[in-house]
Amino acid sequence: SEAAGRTRTMRLDHVAPAAVAVLVAAGALVGCNSSAPDPAQVGAEADGTAAALVAGLSEGDLTAVPFTEVSGAEATDDLAAVVEGMDDRAATVRLGEVTASGDTATAALTWSWPLSGTDVWTYSSEAALERVGEQWEVVWDHDVVEPSLNAASVLDASTVAGERGDIIGADGLRLVTNRSVVRVGIDKTKVGARRAGASATALARLVGVDPRSLRRRVEAAGERAFVEALTLRAEDVPAAVGRRYTRIPGASLLPAEVPLAPTRDFAAPILGTVGEVTAEMIAAEPERFELGDTAGLSGLQARYDEQLRGTTGVVIDAVGSDGTFREINRFGGEDGEPLRITLDERLQVEAESLLADVGPPSALVAIRPSDGAILAAANGPGNGGLNLATFGQYAPGSTFKAVSGLALLRSGLRPGSPVPCTATVDVDGRDFENYDNYPTGGLGRIPFRTALASSCNTAFIAERTRLVDGDLADAAAALGMGVDHDLGFPAYFGSVEPPTTETGRAADMIGQGTVLASPLVMATVMASIARGDLVVPRLVEQVDVEPPAGVTAVTTREAAALRGLLRAVVTDGSGRLLADVPGPEVIAKTGTAEFAADDGSIRTHAWMIAAQGDLAVAAFVEEGAGGSTTAGPILEAFLRGAR
Repeated sequence: SEAAGRTRTMRLDHVAPAAVAVLVAAGALVGCNSSAPDPAQVGAEADGTAAALVAGLSEGDLTAVPFTEVSGAEATDDLAAVVEGMDDRAATVRLGEVTASGDTATAALTWSWPLSGTDVWTYSSEAALERVGEQWEVVWDHDVVEPSLNAASVLDASTVAGERGDIIGADGLRLVTNRSVVRVGIDKTKVGARRAGASATALARLVGVDPRSLRRRVEAAGERAFVEALTLRAEDVPAAVGRRYTRIPGASLLPAEVPLAPTRDFAAPILGTVGEVTAEMIAAEPERFELGDTAGLSGLQARYDEQLRGTTGVVIDAVGSDGTFREINRFGGEDGEPLRITLDERLQVEAESLLADVGPPSALVAIRPSDGAILAAANGPGNGGLNLATFGQYAPGSTFKAVSGLALLRSGLRPGSPVPCTATVDVDGRDFENYDNYPTGGLGRIPFRTALASSCNTAFIAERTRLVDGDLADAAAALGMGVDHDLGFPAYFGSVEPPTTETGRAADMIGQGTVLASPLVMATVMASIARGDLVVPRLVEQVDVEPPAGVTAVTTREAAALRGLLRAVVTDGSGRLLADVPGPEVIAKTGTAEFAADDGSIRTHAWMIAAQGDLAVAAFVEEGAGGSTTAGPILEAFLRGAR
């Protein structure tokens, strides 16, 4: 029953007054319409006893009611035990017709229990009466309260949440679904109050959580509480915990099922987490959440929580003396709807494994150009849980030359057009130079194709005069950069702001200055070039994405020219490491972007973008030696593993 999400409150060892209310019309003794009973049909004494019974039920006090085999006090105690599991719900009980035949009579009762929302549980029961001498007495049994109860069973109402909807990825694979876990904690019913604190400390040290915090929570909890230390995947429970927890009084391992991804880190910043609602959530939406509810706390789980979580209902059970539950009725509790996304489990796992040993913040995004589906959006362990893959904001460095290259093509430059690649170029007193170890043999007037393949900064800066304000931003938008979309999840599409200085204009040409990008948008740029049309990435299937109005998309001819330029990067430039990747031809661009570190030193971001067949990829490492040496091997391994 725990796996079904029920919250049961059984306190049969404590007797409390029954929360039962009664509506009896003034002066009415019999009849559903509150009219006076027919003396010829029912004796006044039977009517009076039935009315006394209903009055006693209304007050939870049956001491004034005559019974055949038990005292009124015993019946009162028994009634309290029968209805205690209904918690604080107050029923309305109506007296119906009382019929007598000789020395026996039957009183019809109608019970109505308010449940959650507008749901009301209404049913009928009967009370048997017997005439003993001149007095009518009630035959007490639990079926007076509910007709299917026997003398050993009681009522219990439990909240039941609809099963949370799964998150389903590519090929219909369930990325987030119920998986087996173990709840590790202290069961205070199994340890005395004096020893509970010491047990909490011992368990905390065994499982590696804060001993003071767990001890404080255990000591503050009720005497029948289970206080959780942590939840572990069933396969991740350390052998030492399985061996040693039994030596700690009250320590328990409870099996359960919760919505989980294939691994703990699988797309975690994007998918998000599910857990118990916070006090802040309850305060913000008291009509939606209450204490103990489970909901999405971050990521897609939070944004689509209403769709995924379903509705909470109530289950009414008869509980036997042996603790078994028999369902009587169920109200509400509809399952949540699944959320379908485009992530490919195999490619996501591959991407995350390639980033697993990268120390600095890192990310890898893969897009299918034919339809824009995001197949992988991986974040490295150095990100500290942040979603840099789709929302990072960094200077893209020379990968942006795919964009400035398009702007120059639109200005009339051709792949074979000669451009000046000098060692340095002066712009308003600031010297710009090429990257370290740029080959001196690559200097001079060289074809534009060679300038891009070799990533000559000075050539791109020198040709900036071909462009007018807005040309660079228009070229970026044509490839999907710098234009916002609501994709149904956090996504940053970059920024190409108009420069305010000539040095700023020069820096923008090589992906520095005020230009910013995310790994997602650089993968989008490459996907648009590979497809020959503007690609709008998509992750959540139910969210429609369309190219933005007013954007002139890259044309088939322009994209073909760009593919030729980017192919030269692989055959003759900094992307040679991809030349022997099996499969269709690879196009690529490397990039480094300087940034000032906290200690004042100048360091570099490392980028590489590529496309092969129907796959476009961007790899990023926040701090590295260079695009081809730091990000390149990650991207190469991903392309090889993606086949």
